Amino acid sequence: MAAARTPSTSTTSDRSPRPAPPLRRILAHAELETRILLSNGEQLTVAVVLPAMVLIGLWLLPLGRIDGVPAVDTAVAATFATALISTSFTSQAILTGFDRRNGVLRWVATSPLGRGGYLAGKILATLATHVLQVIALGAIALLIGWRPDLLGLLATVPVWLTGTVAFGTLGLVIAGTLRTEAVLAVSNLVFVLLVGAGGVAFPTSAYPRILGGLVDLLPSGALGELMRACFASGTFSLGSAVVLLAWAVAGVLAVMRWFRWTDS
Repeated sequence: MAAARTPSTSTTSDRSPRPAPPLRRILAHAELETRILLSNGEQLTVAVVLPAMVLIGLWLLPLGRIDGVPAVDTAVAATFATALISTSFTSQAILTGFDRRNGVLRWVATSPLGRGGYLAGKILATLATHVLQVIALGAIALLIGWRPDLLGLLATVPVWLTGTVAFGTLGLVIAGTLRTEAVLAVSNLVFVLLVGAGGVAFPTSAYPRILGGLVDLLPSGALGELMRACFASGTFSLGSAVVLLAWAVAGVLAVMRWFRWTDS
């Protein structure tokens, strides 16, 4: 009589569920993060409505203009900088702060996605949202007379990527070190100050000399100057590029040093 056949260990293990490949996990998380960003009314207001208001306001009002440059060009430069800061900094700070308070980050750290996958998904979601912002805001700008220059658009790409890292890491530092209630207040207050007085809406040349020098050292001031160089026939400033890159590097190091994955 033949002995009863028992399933081998290898057969059993082959049938056990396995996590998806790393890239698929990251893309799935990026899709989830993007849907959360675009389905939240408050975040959508910050990402599109407020930058659109900046665009229309600076186009109609004699504010932040550069002599000899069409008003719509300076308005577009300030608007795209505002859009970048709103999504990379404000939205990500708030969403990550709530994830940390609700224990999502603690769970992610032990899941197959992992901490690196979580951060990579957030970066991809931020860039995807930026693309949608550029399309929506660019369409409004075209309707009011904006005529973009191809070289200017291409030059914006490295500026945009560096700015996304600089402001995204700044948002993560705030979300990973403060309590959620403080994250809400600080991220919104800093956003308003950076856009209104940090070199985004107004060129640094419009400030008194001492104050203008301080604004030049802010990531918002550097981003604003570089955006005006790309879209408003401004002069490219190597100093602004170095400042923005320095903030990006410092932000990455700060996240590695101080970001906490739990509230405890």
